[in-house]
Parts: sequence; structure tokens; C-alpha cells
Amino acid sequence: MKRPDGFRGPSLVLLAIVHILLFVANLVAVAVLRHGGAPYVNPYATGEVISRFFAQNPRAVQIGSFLLFSSAIPFGIFAATAVARLRFLRVRAAGTNIALFGGFAAAGALALSGLFGWVTSLPEVYTSAGLARGIYFLSFLFGGAGYAVAFGLMAAGISVTSYFTRLLPGWLAGFGLFIAFAGAFSSLSLVTYPANYLIPITRYLGFIWLMLAAVKLSRIRRPQQASLVTEAAA
Repeated sequence: MKRPDGFRGPSLVLLAIVHILLFVANLVAVAVLRHGGAPYVNPYATGEVISRFFAQNPRAVQIGSFLLFSSAIPFGIFAATAVARLRFLRVRAAGTNIALFGGFAAAGALALSGLFGWVTSLPEVYTSAGLARGIYFLSFLFGGAGYAVAFGLMAAGISVTSYFTRLLPGWLAGFGLFIAFAGAFSSLSLVTYPANYLIPITRYLGFIWLMLAAVKLSRIRRPQQASLVTEAAA
């Protein structure tokens, strides 16, 4: 789509909205459809508890996993479009490549989380406590620490380059860096459980940052409007 400023690409705001709605729909679908309103099982639970949950809720898991997988598509397109827009605005910093890598990695992590989650709905999987727990952990790790670290890279790449080129206000760039640090430190969840709490911080505050960054970047109509520092460091 060609815009009045000459940029060709989809709306960042629309992509962010679709991604967030699909992710929220995944949570709502699982909450509404699961058997007896039972709480969603924790991946750190025993294999027997996990196996029983998936045996009782295969349809809820399938639909939720489908929506989670689907949410990765607009997210990946958002990352590609955001980087294309930065380059259209003549940003020539390494941060754009970091943002692209992080965005694609986060989209891939979401997609894999959804696919592994869907596999747990199969009778051949949930009837085996050990197998069900192992595959569920893969889904959790990709959608948790894997996604959070990668999202943080994208947020950092966009925030730093946009701050130095004055495309984003300082407070929004700082917000993005806070999310980036939370995402980076969420990797510690692999060795210590409390770091898992950084994952929802990265995810849900990340939704807010995603929308705000999309709106701000979309309002810049011409490359000449940006105060450019072409050698800005990421």
C-alpha cells in the first residue's frame, strides 16, 4: 500500500492491533472453552497433572494454539514494516538490523509455541505424562523466555535508533529500553524460577510500547521531517 508520504507498506497500527487481538483471543478462547473452568496448568506441575489437563481440554488447546500461531504472522509483518519504515526515513544504523532479527525471532518463537501447544492436544501425546510435560515445556519456553528475549532485541533496536534520529520521544525510547532489559533478564528463568515474572512484564508492557511506537512512527510523513543522524549507533 502506497501512502501519501511515498512509503509502500501496511499500517503499523493495524498490524499491532491485529497481533494483540489474536493473542488476547488465544487467552480468552482457552479460558472459555476449558473443561469445568479449571485453571490453566503450570508447566512446572507434575506430568500427571499436565497430562490430565490436556486430556480434558484438547479442543480448547487446539483453538488457543491456532490463535497463538496466527498472532505470529502480523507480528512478523510488523517487524519487517517497522524496519522498512525506518530505512525509508533514512536511518542507516545497525539497530535496524537488530530490530529485524529480534522481530523475526520473536515471531518464530510465537509460531513454534503455538505449534508445540497444538501437539499437546493429540491423544498420542497427552496419554504419556512425560511426553506431554516435555512438549508443553517446549511450548512454554518458546512463548516465554524465547519470545521475551527476542522482543526485547526488537524493542531495543527500534528505540535506540529512533531516539538518536529523533523519530521517537525520549520517554518512549526509554520505555522500549526498559522492556528490552526485562526481556533480556527473562532468560534467567532458565536457571532461576523468579525470573519468569519478567516474561509477562515484557509481553504486556510490550503491547503498550508496540502500539505507541506504531502510532509515532506512522505520523512521520516524509523523510525530511526526521532529524537524521545517519551514523547513529545501535
